[in-house]
Amino acid sequence: MSDFNQLKGLEHTAYPIYEGNDLGLTYTPAGSNFKVWAPTAQQVHIALYNDAGVYDQEGIVQEHGGGQEFPMSRDGQGVWSIELEGDWNRYYYMYRLEWADHTVHYAADPYATAVSANGQRTAIIDLDQTNPNGWKRDKGPVLERTTDAIIYELHVRDFSMDPHFNTGIKGLSAAQGRFAAFTYTSLTDSEGNRIGLDHLLELGITHVHLLPVADFHTVNDFVELGTEYNWGYDPQHYNVPEGSYSSNPADPEARIRELKQLVQSLHAAGIGVIMDVVYNHTYSVEKGPFEPVVPGYYYRTDKQGKLTNGSGVGNELATERPMVRKYIKDSLRYWAEEYHIDGFRFDLMALIDTPTVEQLTRELRSEIRSDLLIYGEPWTGGESPQPLLTLKGTQRDKGFAVFNDNYRSAIKGDSDGTGSGFATGAENQEERVLQGAFGAIYDFTAQPSETVNYVTAHDNLNLWDKILTVRHLRENCRFPQWEQGNPKDGRTAKQAVAEADPYQELDESNLLENETVRKSLLANGMVLTSQGIPFIHAGDELLRSKYGDHNSYRSSDAVNAIRWDNKARFRPVFDYYQGLIALRRNHPAFRMDRRELVEQHMEVLQSSGHVVAFALRHHANGDAWNHIVVIYNGSDTEQTLLLPTESDRWHVVVDAHGAGNETRYEVVGHRVTVSRWSMMVLYDQEEPARVFSVTEENQANQQTDNEAKGLDKRIDLEIAGTARAESLLENDGGATPFRKIELIYERADRQYSGWNVWVWGTGYRDGHVEFQDLDDGRAIAHIQVAPDVQRMGYIVRLNHWDAKDVEADRYIDVDLTRSVMQVLIHSGREEYLLLVNDNRAG
Repeated sequence: MSDFNQLKGLEHTAYPIYEGNDLGLTYTPAGSNFKVWAPTAQQVHIALYNDAGVYDQEGIVQEHGGGQEFPMSRDGQGVWSIELEGDWNRYYYMYRLEWADHTVHYAADPYATAVSANGQRTAIIDLDQTNPNGWKRDKGPVLERTTDAIIYELHVRDFSMDPHFNTGIKGLSAAQGRFAAFTYTSLTDSEGNRIGLDHLLELGITHVHLLPVADFHTVNDFVELGTEYNWGYDPQHYNVPEGSYSSNPADPEARIRELKQLVQSLHAAGIGVIMDVVYNHTYSVEKGPFEPVVPGYYYRTDKQGKLTNGSGVGNELATERPMVRKYIKDSLRYWAEEYHIDGFRFDLMALIDTPTVEQLTRELRSEIRSDLLIYGEPWTGGESPQPLLTLKGTQRDKGFAVFNDNYRSAIKGDSDGTGSGFATGAENQEERVLQGAFGAIYDFTAQPSETVNYVTAHDNLNLWDKILTVRHLRENCRFPQWEQGNPKDGRTAKQAVAEADPYQELDESNLLENETVRKSLLANGMVLTSQGIPFIHAGDELLRSKYGDHNSYRSSDAVNAIRWDNKARFRPVFDYYQGLIALRRNHPAFRMDRRELVEQHMEVLQSSGHVVAFALRHHANGDAWNHIVVIYNGSDTEQTLLLPTESDRWHVVVDAHGAGNETRYEVVGHRVTVSRWSMMVLYDQEEPARVFSVTEENQANQQTDNEAKGLDKRIDLEIAGTARAESLLENDGGATPFRKIELIYERADRQYSGWNVWVWGTGYRDGHVEFQDLDDGRAIAHIQVAPDVQRMGYIVRLNHWDAKDVEADRYIDVDLTRSVMQVLIHSGREEYLLLVNDNRAG
């Protein structure tokens, strides 16, 4: 901008700050008040027009002269304002800003709430006239706890662009690809399966997360539907709905009214609406919403004054600056109040400094709505100089959540390649899976409500295509190679999609036996039965494919549209998802929102050999079911596990062939076999649960353990146990002669704080063991092993894998002639010393 050189010497802290809540337009039929923060402008006029201007072939208005112009007055806080008497409804306006060097340009209002087509001019409207009938009574679903949410990520256009969505109902064809498609109910396919809004209701999700619906730059509102496509991560006007999703982009009221109708329709179905918001960058700097008004202020720069690129698309907003922070909070407040939005998902949240995220969370929750969902991506798109990046861990006890890419990678592997995870065949992922299943409380969260668990989203390969890629089936499915939304071989996207077959390996008469189907159900089944907030990518329940396109942000509808005919075709898959969701919604044991509840009620049963199993004990979180066992089998063979001995009869509600709340069959005894690439959920008995306080439950559990087993059962819930050990204890009344290993650890620096041992192969309780005693400058860990174990593995680590004392896995050969072994290890050395004692086994 013309005065940028003048601003270089001005510290951002020297800019005046405005704390009022009335920037932008305040409209009444009697008069309109305009306010814009432009502290460095020499003069500002309001320019008023009775039309939207003359558009060129690109859909841009190049000339903004010729309007009625009125000078505005500046206050001491850098705000220019004017109040015009009379009713200016349906007029348009721009700000005419003049700089010290006498250059002049026109800018739209950064606080615009209504605009012309393609956002070329700001519109003056009466927002009350955009409210649908009954809008004042509209409310979204209320969440008792954030972990009650089940989020379904969806693109507005993907929802309804499939030709099968148009079922011949009057007006429906005009609604395809638009906000209005969400207002139609009772839609079915030719076989009577519900589609559209009724499909979402039938599936049972609690919230729809809409990819960006605020006005974005890259789709021309005037082009024919189906010509241009974008996800919308290129913001233009932050407080205005996207024009291409409305029935009439040239009518500033239409997009507002129709988005409100979308929200109202979902709310009527009991489904909340989450907005995907993009406050980390703008599509353009020079032509964006901020630079024309306050040059040099809104964007981060390096020491040389150049724009930084933490977003990966050329710029990043300086959210730590007071008026940028204020803008974000004002914008969020507007969406929550005017559109009744139920939550916000932040794109590249890491680029928004943590104090800003903490403040907006606290203020929105305390002043607008206490159960607003707030979560985002704890990563950047490039290097940023911001020292307070909102990364994983920064959210601890601050009220917002972040995506758990640790768990995502543990489940599926990498995002676009052939790398595998637990559900797709990888070795040694059990510990990482456990961390995710426990709500990441032993990873990066303070509470399970701070993690959003997912396996795929709009970015990267979707779930079906990822599993096909791991299985090296892309060529068999005739997937093209994609580049910028088109096949590299010159075909159109529509041709390539028509010639591909993502389902060529399926025997549709025996769908749930297929390996790719099994692995996809296991992956999202893990998400839906873990502690935290589950998140599903739209169409996973229909085996959605994007034909191998890993970055379909600008690809055609042929690639992106949800294919509604897949519901009838793959109905058992939909039913399985529906059952898992119903299970979660009906059983609070899967929705614990506090760390202490997880620590009280969750116990690991197995974490080895491609199997993870855990128990949710003692009416977890007030659940009606007493003990619940969850088993994930990621191996290619069936696995037999020992069940806890508290009961001899177990009700199976989820297995490889179905999922839900109802008992499928019963298991009598203490063994169960789980099919390959599948999961199982069982419970022992159902009865009204008494909800204990934390103190009462700890006391009750301690007393029971001491009386029944005569053993010290102070178990850190991260410790991995085995059903076999429980069985031995139960059968022998606590008299089983377990061997004891005293692992004596010596560090030259004598600093033992945070160090602990991770053990496996004990035959008793694998996992985390603390150093409990200090003796003569050494720390001691007491480890029990079963009487027939001959070799035990261990790693000495700092906290939860912050560091390892020795990188390699280490092992101890157990002396079967001794009841107690004393083993000395020195920091940094792989070998151990066996100390001589007289504790010989009888």
